Amino acid sequence: MKLAVMAAAYRLAEEGALDLDEEVRVHNDFASAVGDGAIYHATADYDSDPQPWERLGRAASLRWLVRRMIVRSSNLATNLVLERVGLPAAAAAWAATGARHSVVTRGIQDYAAQEAGRSNLVTAADLAGMLGALQARTLASPTACAQMLEVLLDQEMTADVVQGLPPGTAVAHKNGWVDNVRHSAALVLPTDAQPYVLVTCVSAELDDAAGCAVVARVAAASWADRHGLSQPPRK
Repeated sequence: MKLAVMAAAYRLAEEGALDLDEEVRVHNDFASAVGDGAIYHATADYDSDPQPWERLGRAASLRWLVRRMIVRSSNLATNLVLERVGLPAAAAAWAATGARHSVVTRGIQDYAAQEAGRSNLVTAADLAGMLGALQARTLASPTACAQMLEVLLDQEMTADVVQGLPPGTAVAHKNGWVDNVRHSAALVLPTDAQPYVLVTCVSAELDDAAGCAVVARVAAASWADRHGLSQPPRK
C-alpha cells in the first residue's frame, strides 16, 4: 500500500496540489478513517525506521518522509504522508494503473478502522501493474516516475527478493510484511536482458525468515529464466 501512497504524493505534486519540499510537523496523532473524532497512534516498536520518531515535534519535508516510507518502510512516515495526500489520491493512483482489487482505506495501526472492516488490500497483479506503469513512465510524468524509481532503487530492506538475485543486481522494489505475510514487488533490471516485473505475495504460516526464503527462491527462478521472460508464449 505504501507504493500507492508514494504515487499519490508524486501525482499531486505534478498537478501543483502538493509541494514535496513542504515541511510538515512530525506528530503521532491521526484522525481515524472511521470518523467521529476518533484518533489513532502508531507505535515505535511496530516500526522498522527510528529516524522519523527521532523528529517527533519537529519538521520534516514530505519528500524525506516519502523516502523513509519506502526505503525503510516507516509506518509513522506513511501515516504522515497519507494524512497529507488523502485516501482519494491513493485510490486515484491505483485507478491510474488499472488496479482491480487493491485499495488503501486507512492508515497503519488505525485499529478502529480495521475493526470496522476497513482493510488495506493489495494483489500481485495490481502491484505488477503499478510497477509496470512506473517503468513505462505512465503512472505520472516521466520525470516523476524516474524519481520514484530512484527511491525504490535505494531500498534498504533487502532480506527477501535481493537475496535471490546475483550481488549488485539493480532492483527497484518495495516489500511488506506482517505476521504470516511477506510481499515483494520488484522491477528487476538485468544488464543482459530486458527489465522485468516480479511480484511475490506469500500468505502462509511461516516465520519471517521462511517467508523471505520463499521470495528469494522465486527471484532466483525468475533470474534463471530472465532471457525468456520477454518472449511470446509458445503455442
